[in-house]
Order: sequence, then structure tokens, then C-alpha cells
Amino acid sequence: MPESQVIISPSPAAAAEPFRQILGIRFYVGDLAGLLRLVGQGGLIAVPSAPVLVGLSGDHALRTAIEASDFAITDSGFMIVLWRLFQGERLERISGLKLLSALFRAPGRVSPGTSFWIMPSAHEMAANLAWLKAQGHAVPTESCYIAPHYPGGSLSDHDLLRQIEAQKPAYVLVNLGGGVQERLGLFLRQNLSYRPAIICTGAAIAFLSRQQANIPPWADRLMLGWLMRIIYAPGRFLPRYRKALQLVPLLWKYRGRSVAE
Repeated sequence: MPESQVIISPSPAAAAEPFRQILGIRFYVGDLAGLLRLVGQGGLIAVPSAPVLVGLSGDHALRTAIEASDFAITDSGFMIVLWRLFQGERLERISGLKLLSALFRAPGRVSPGTSFWIMPSAHEMAANLAWLKAQGHAVPTESCYIAPHYPGGSLSDHDLLRQIEAQKPAYVLVNLGGGVQERLGLFLRQNLSYRPAIICTGAAIAFLSRQQANIPPWADRLMLGWLMRIIYAPGRFLPRYRKALQLVPLLWKYRGRSVAE
């Protein structure tokens, strides 16, 4: 069946398929329990926001990394709304915050020795580790890495690679900005000798540790995380979410296809 038929009028079999191709990216659209099972199998899991999706058209390295991920999750509520308007299909939304919270509830997922955390700064690492410890998820500092400032283009970080190889955690949580973490995640997946779950959770842990805007579960459920962030830091986030409006023509034009086509 041609791709356009599947997208515009999904058959019952297609509707049951837990993945959708959107902008050339393999998105998981099933439930949270199924997502946790998939995460347990390892691989690169992208969590692209609307501004990151907009960046696909102008950033070859970013597009390569996200399209090469094992799958992405539907973190962007704006993408979900547009897909419903353009395609008539309601997709399940699972945010990075919801995924991270579910991992905390799952026994053994973030216990000492099973997880490794890539942090954006020493300050945020201290705050995040304090919050994790208070929640009963103590993570030792040796299971953390403070990322340097990475340049554009394809990334490599062999110091980080050696540290992860030495510990071989089952879960690598990349808590960096969108557009950076995906490129770093691809480098790790391509060069590690084993297959951990490399999860690009971005600012999710910072929401919980109050290093960024507090996003309560009701706001995340109603897809109002963007509003909470604008209220928290309008000068920083308002321009970012204005940029996200460019997703409208991008998704209208490409639908399931890669923006490179």
C-alpha cells in the first residue's frame, strides 16, 4: 500500500502498529508499558521537541542523528496537535518527563550501577544528584559526566566513551539541550561495545529538581509544559517557542517523509 494511503486513511492493521513515520523519524505511538519494554532492549531513544523538529531542515548532523535513532517518543504536544489536524489521527503522547518518571518507578532502572547521567554543568549535576538521593535513587558522582561545550556537526567524545565503557550501565541518560544530545547519543550508540538504552531526556530531570520551570503532572498531561517554561524564563523560551511555529508548514509539506527528500 502506498505511503500516502497509510497516512491519510490508516487501516485497522496500521492503526495497531505502535510506530509512525513522521518527518522521516520513527516515532513510538503505543502505550507507556510498551515503551518501557522497548527501552529495556536498549538503543538510541530520541525525545525531540517542536523547536528541534524545526531544526531538521537546516541541520544535517541533527537530522542524521534523529533519523538514525532506534525510535523517538512523542514529546511534542504541538506535533501531536498538528498531526491530528493534518492527518486525522490521534496519537498517544508520552513526554520525556513522563518517561523519566516511569523509569524512577520501575525497580532497578536508575539504581546505583545501572544508570549513567550526562549533565550540562557542575551546578545542575549537584542539584540533580541531591534530588535523586532525596527520592531514594542515589547515583554516585562517578556515574555522572559533565559535558563540555560541543561544537556543531557530528560529535565525538572519547573521554565520555571510555567512562561509560568502564562501567557498562544499562541506561545512559543524556540531560543536554535538544539538538546536541541526539548527536552525542548517536556517537555513543555507534561506538560503544554493548547496547545500553541511550535516552535523550534533556531537561526532564531539571524540571523535577527545580533547575528549570516546575511542570506538574497536570500541566504535562494538558501539554502546557511550554507555557510553564515561558512563564519561568520568558526571555529565554519565548523566542524558542516562536520558532516552533515553523513546524506548521514543515509538517504540512513533508508529513511522514524526511525533510531531506
